[in-house]
Amino acid sequence: MSFNSFGHLFRFTTWGESHGPAIGVVIDGCPPNIEISPKIIQAELNRRKPGQSRFTTQRQEPDEVKILSGVFEDENTEGLRTTGTPISLLIENKDQRSKDYSDIKDKYRPGHADYSYHQKYGIRDYRGGGRSSARETAPRVAAGAVARLVIPDVKIRASLVQMGKHKIDYNNFDWEEVNNNPFFCADKEAAKKWENYLDGIRKNGSSIGAIIEVVAEGVPAGWGAPIYGKLSADLASAMMSINAVKSVEIGAGIDAASLSGEENADEMRAGENAPYFTSNHSGGILGGISNGDAIVIRFAVKPTSSILNERDTVTTDNENTKIITKGRHDPCVGIRAVPIGEAMMALVLADHFLRHRGQVGRDGAFGFEK
Repeated sequence: MSFNSFGHLFRFTTWGESHGPAIGVVIDGCPPNIEISPKIIQAELNRRKPGQSRFTTQRQEPDEVKILSGVFEDENTEGLRTTGTPISLLIENKDQRSKDYSDIKDKYRPGHADYSYHQKYGIRDYRGGGRSSARETAPRVAAGAVARLVIPDVKIRASLVQMGKHKIDYNNFDWEEVNNNPFFCADKEAAKKWENYLDGIRKNGSSIGAIIEVVAEGVPAGWGAPIYGKLSADLASAMMSINAVKSVEIGAGIDAASLSGEENADEMRAGENAPYFTSNHSGGILGGISNGDAIVIRFAVKPTSSILNERDTVTTDNENTKIITKGRHDPCVGIRAVPIGEAMMALVLADHFLRHRGQVGRDGAFGFEK
């Protein structure tokens, strides 16, 4: 299988399967002399790991990360520093239950990658989907924690902003609330309502989709390239690579189609050190290049395909049959996609920072102060 890597100058490669002994990631291109520790990476992994509430899969994985290479002891801080060589991170799988999938090993699960994967490779790991499992996103989050260290002046945050048809009220938006509820939601009132809503979905053996909004603040103007290296294109690609993501929008997104030219174009005024925009329909990106405003991206996650209600499908011998997917599954995979979206934002921005610095220098060519 090819295409297990993402990025250019800051590049990562994930490996491992959902029910294998371990999963991990190799990060290539991380600059040297950056302070790092397992605690920094573990903090991000803890936000994504399963079994933290009744609203996520009850698979009990500690997701404890081990740094295998790419670091050296720092005599001044008694910690670790990156050496500039590949950083290898390992996460052991501790709570696989392969027997949960024995009844469906010869059946294709509707909504999953079983059929398309099997058609492409002629072989598949029916135990949770193997490489196509969302378990693969844990190494991404670990790599994203390292990427944040490359761009420490950039603040990246995300929130669940819609579950099913139920949207948040942006008048209640408060970043401080994100870690105060099991949904990573910035609207505490919406989070309260979602508890009963998702309980009902879960008890009925079904699932529901969600929308996540990711915001990066502190990105200077100039990151990205106008043709085939668009920052917007790489961000869209990164978010679409997340399991179960079906659409991505930046700034006004699809709503831009209903705006007039006067409404959509972000007007500019002269600031103390640099121009500023009076609105942000562009989502912080113009012509594929960051403009200094907050980068705003949203992505939609489909309902979990593994549900307890019986569905029609076929066997690997092309015979009609029925299927019920047993096991431990998220009633809304969008919840744990919040830290994953943050990680992918960090990974793309770290890559573009290094690409920008390599072409025009750290501060860019023109030199407006941030």
